[in-house]
Amino acid sequence: MAWTQVYDPLHNWILSTLIAALPILVLFGLLAGLQVKPHWCAMAGAGTAVLVAVAVFGMPFPLAGMSFLYGVAFGVVKIAWIVLAAVYLYDISVHTGQFEIMKESVAGITPDRRLQVLLVAFCFGAFIEGAAGFGAPVAIAGAFMIGLGFKPFHAAALNLIANTSPVAWGAIGTPVHTLAAVSGLPESDLSAMIGRILPITGIIVPFWLVRAMVGWAETLEVLPAILVVGTSFSLTQYLWSNHVDSNLVDIAGGVVSLVATVAFLRFWRPKQVWRFEDERAAIPAGQPKANATAVRKHTAGQIVKAWMPFAILSVFVFLWGLPAVKGAINRATTPIWNVPLLHNAVTRAAPVVTKLTPEAARYDFNWLSATGTGCFIAAIIAGLVLGVGPVQLAKIFWYTLKRMKLAVIAISFMLGLGFTTRYSGLDAVLGLAFTRTGWLFPFFGTYLGWLGVALTGSDTSSNALFGSLQRITAEQLKLDPILMCAANSAGGVMGKMVDAQSITVATSATNQVGNEGMIFRHVFWHSIALGAIVGVIVLLYAYVFSGAVPHGLTIVK
Repeated sequence: MAWTQVYDPLHNWILSTLIAALPILVLFGLLAGLQVKPHWCAMAGAGTAVLVAVAVFGMPFPLAGMSFLYGVAFGVVKIAWIVLAAVYLYDISVHTGQFEIMKESVAGITPDRRLQVLLVAFCFGAFIEGAAGFGAPVAIAGAFMIGLGFKPFHAAALNLIANTSPVAWGAIGTPVHTLAAVSGLPESDLSAMIGRILPITGIIVPFWLVRAMVGWAETLEVLPAILVVGTSFSLTQYLWSNHVDSNLVDIAGGVVSLVATVAFLRFWRPKQVWRFEDERAAIPAGQPKANATAVRKHTAGQIVKAWMPFAILSVFVFLWGLPAVKGAINRATTPIWNVPLLHNAVTRAAPVVTKLTPEAARYDFNWLSATGTGCFIAAIIAGLVLGVGPVQLAKIFWYTLKRMKLAVIAISFMLGLGFTTRYSGLDAVLGLAFTRTGWLFPFFGTYLGWLGVALTGSDTSSNALFGSLQRITAEQLKLDPILMCAANSAGGVMGKMVDAQSITVATSATNQVGNEGMIFRHVFWHSIALGAIVGVIVLLYAYVFSGAVPHGLTIVK
């Protein structure tokens, strides 16, 4: 059974685009408008995608069905497993009491909520994004902030906003690796270009994050700390992506910004300590600590032990990301299967590709080399080191599985939706609509990446969907393909806060299942505005600073 994609079945590109957008409209309409739970939204969106693909675009039902099942299988092993394992490590830390010490170590640095959100949501969240990605920072940092005393809504919404600038290099650079593979462009140039776009937003997002929580006056009071966080992170992000590699950009940026900010706060304090309205009124910084929230003192050894699980996590994720290690594990343990019926049965056509191109559908069941497995092993070792027995570790994992089950279902169906749109060509129809914007394509092409992440929940998946299309369109419009492919990834990060997958993970981790629609509406305009900022940056690179686009860059391997 073979089928070639059709990009204008109604012979009117506007109508065809509207029909292709139906799965997204159903997904977001149910989520934001009717406040339906995300797993039901994902199921409805995926069902709509299959229906549109078959009934309007003429895709044979067996191919549409296998596309959906392929996406579900991909979502379970490649994404949901990472989130589940990272939350499992967090639950072990909570069970052993070490998470309380972690929280108190941060509260001991500063009781100010504005500074705590910078340290936890931005700096620590960037580190977790670099290590695990795929929603893990929202889950772990969100739970962390609730432990510090943040309301669940604030914890979820603020972490969704914070988890933007680091996303392009999440999970050991996986989005950049994918972008290079699908676009056929040098990975070093793509990583460097992304590293010349996002460091600008890396300074803006910490300011935006604090401003989303407090007023202008309260934001400006902590401007020095905001600048330390943003500058240290962005400078590291730029230098690492341009001169080292694409694997550890976020881990390095998160660690450097966290250390720099903690060091800065040793000799600088805001004029007053800001707390939420239901907490104690603002406390002058010079008054005794007794007037602030009481924090237990811990020895350096206790603090190191408390943070040890996440140190183990970083080591394992780093090892699992090394090409030599991953390659050796894959050769020994990873079977690769052609997806039945689907492999090379769907063909992409012009203008999405320059020549007829069969779409491969090969599933590598990398059960051992998957990043989630590295996170899971790290969690087991951390638990054993902390004195948790095997039986108790199994009970904790069962607890994690039960409370994350709806998030896993939502993630799986979201990937089923994403793969259905990919193999049916619905994604290409939406992308082709953006290509009609002419000289403004650098701006709207950035939103194409935004759309991809909002649709699939993953910058990696967005790059897989639109990386090739970005290159083709750029070459047709005589724009730089390095810039536009990088713009897909950089713009995509701002769609991360509105995708159903991230919102589901955020509500599951902060015990707010049922409030997904409210959180979506709160972060939506933040997402649109920050996406526009990235679009303007890309426009400037396209027409004003075109000489700054890297070509033939060599970085250390």
